[in-house]
Amino acid sequence: MNAAAESPSSPSINTADLYDERGEDLASVSIQFQSLGGRSHFSGPVRTIRCFQDNALVKSTLATPGNGAVLVVDGGGSLATALMGDMIAESAVANGWAGVVINGAIRDRQAIAGLDLGVKALGSNPRKSAKAGAGEVDVDLEIDGVAIRPGATIWCDPDGVLVER
Repeated sequence: MNAAAESPSSPSINTADLYDERGEDLASVSIQFQSLGGRSHFSGPVRTIRCFQDNALVKSTLATPGNGAVLVVDGGGSLATALMGDMIAESAVANGWAGVVINGAIRDRQAIAGLDLGVKALGSNPRKSAKAGAGEVDVDLEIDGVAIRPGATIWCDPDGVLVER
């Protein structure tokens, strides 16, 4: 079966094969995210959050039904505080999220590595973030020059991140 014919949530799609098939229909995020979750391959429709060192919106969003979606969080690339820890990640699993891509840091990386959740982030930091709720949900993002819009499909694996244009 070819990669493009599989469902968006199929864990077996490899980004390299998908890019070979679809080429310029896909944008490649060149940031070298670390794969930190227990699920190495994940994909689905995008939901988005833009926040900076404040994870209240991440927590509240991942506490809602994910229906196989992938939450993309633009934390401005900050590694100063974690935007997700093990309790929030456990909530994401319980609520049916396929994964989370964070342009920022997480914490509790060993616990998160044992969860059936795809997680890509820049790194980790044990420091908590603010909880004021500052930020925006379901907005268009641009990470590494790649437009990421709510509802687009994203594919992630150890090779990287692809987003439909």
